Amino acid sequence: MTALFGPAGQCDKAREKKLKSTLEYLEYLKSVGLHAFEYSCGRGVNIGEQTAKKLGERAKQLGISLSLHAPYYISLASLEEEKRKKSVDHYLYQSALTVDHMGGTRVVVHPGGLNKQTRGRALEVAVETLRQAQQYLDAHGLSHIVMCPETMGKICQLGDLDEVIALCKVDDRMLPCVDFGHMNARTLGALDSKEAYAALLDKLEQELGSERVRRMHVHFSQIEYSAGGEVRHLTFSDNKGFGPDYQPLMELFAQRGISPTVICESAGTQSQDALTMQESYRRALSEFSGENEANAKGKGC
Repeated sequence: MTALFGPAGQCDKAREKKLKSTLEYLEYLKSVGLHAFEYSCGRGVNIGEQTAKKLGERAKQLGISLSLHAPYYISLASLEEEKRKKSVDHYLYQSALTVDHMGGTRVVVHPGGLNKQTRGRALEVAVETLRQAQQYLDAHGLSHIVMCPETMGKICQLGDLDEVIALCKVDDRMLPCVDFGHMNARTLGALDSKEAYAALLDKLEQELGSERVRRMHVHFSQIEYSAGGEVRHLTFSDNKGFGPDYQPLMELFAQRGISPTVICESAGTQSQDALTMQESYRRALSEFSGENEANAKGKGC
């Protein structure tokens, strides 16, 4: 099994080509050699069942794996019970149902804000809300849909690494969505070496197990940050010095046999930057397998 790469949303190059639909965009992704696409419902689930099914059928034909980003306004730790309930039986349920129509299985979920609570209390509420969401999906024939709580970029938001791990422990089916750009932003540039990436992956494996880490969902982009964390997404060519660097991570994926779905969220160049990461990953795979082969031959002499 190998890692899959693709964009979230439509890139600037595709817009320049004046593509008329997401179906045409899938054709474009296939033509450039990408195999994943994340459909954004950040502002609401506004795609109909038949359109979603057509999208899924075409994606399957093209060999493109689909995931879906649930609405941004989901608030797992809201102080208002009605808002938490709506997150469960409306926003998350609609997201899961829609990705199921698409033939996909993964729904990326923003945990939301702290809502004037301590981090510990907000996490307790979010864990219970997510537990209710899983129960709701199970009761409505969507037990195969995988919720992926995402690490967030602003320090004031729920969603540091420990909090996402705790959310994933709600159910063994859940996978972390590790946004490495977000992690770098909220730690003010701590993902600055291969060792830093390795420590993060080690922690995930210790807490969630190697199998979930092997299949995890990944978001990646370079992100400008300030004292509060994330400010804005950049492109790989911006050279503003904020990072993080994708290459050490691709090397670790290859060396450790981690094969995630990697969704690029660069600001307008997400397809091109996804291709850049894919090339880096494949090169690392080739180099690593070559080293293993040489070592095996050496031991046999």
